[in-house]
Amino acid sequence: MSLRVAAFYRFAAFEPAELPALRRRLLGCAEAGAVKGTVLLAPEGVNGTVSGPAAAVEDLLATLRAEPRLAALEVKSAQAPAQAFHRFKVRLKREIVTMGEAGLQPYLSASVGTHVAPDAWDALIEDPGTLVIDTRNAYEVALGSFAGAIDPGTRSFREFPDWVERQLRPLVEERRPQAIALFCTGGIRCEKATAHLLRQGFTGVHHLHGGILRYLEQHPEQGSRWRGECFVFDQRVAVNHRLEPGEASLCHACRMPLTAADRQLPSYAAGVSCRHCLHLHDEADRRRYAERQRQMDLARQRGEPHIGRSFSLPAQGGA
Repeated sequence: MSLRVAAFYRFAAFEPAELPALRRRLLGCAEAGAVKGTVLLAPEGVNGTVSGPAAAVEDLLATLRAEPRLAALEVKSAQAPAQAFHRFKVRLKREIVTMGEAGLQPYLSASVGTHVAPDAWDALIEDPGTLVIDTRNAYEVALGSFAGAIDPGTRSFREFPDWVERQLRPLVEERRPQAIALFCTGGIRCEKATAHLLRQGFTGVHHLHGGILRYLEQHPEQGSRWRGECFVFDQRVAVNHRLEPGEASLCHACRMPLTAADRQLPSYAAGVSCRHCLHLHDEADRRRYAERQRQMDLARQRGEPHIGRSFSLPAQGGA
């Protein structure tokens, strides 16, 4: 049976004391409906991805939307052939997507850049006067991005403000772009990034409404500016232009995503090493990883689950 995967977020102002009660409601709703995934709650709003039966996922979304400040929750949905998560967690955080910049208020419309609908995105980024920036982590960009986009090469969203000062500001001063267009997976990181840019004095700042997932959902594959697959923070690893599970997989040793070409390299040994971690582990680690992989393969042959298959994903950077 196909399951629904829903990625969602909403910037909204909450008092910290309000969040534990919302957390309890979500935990009860997820348990009743066999929904799994991760939800982050913070004074700036909510961010999460969940998976489960369609009706149960809709009930959880309705629980969130029942809070007036979350009524306009931004949701992107897809189908998955199997459960995309192993458990359900609701975490109380300082930020729903961690940038580490105090004082940002992305829940105020005047504090963020101009939303660009997916059907207007191609025209904006094809304009030679537009500087296009991928606000995701480097390992996400390696799987796919929009043609011509700048990759900041960041390992986490926390590094974005530093990159802005070191590289983006000089680049803007040199090129004098008419517009700066930012994008990310689901819209949350690029929206918060625009708040930072505006506070730092940048102008002409735009971001893709609903992120890559909304673009792939609404834009035909033929003629699309998107290239490759889109990394997602669940057991699907990545999705293709049709929002189906893609070809990418995770290295069980270092948890970095791998393309089909990465798995053809001499550095790749299933469950043991890849191009990202070949020189990071000693021989004892590799023997241990190899034994874990052997047990997983045996369990798979018997049609049994194995705990080693429930590997963790890279730290979530947000949708």
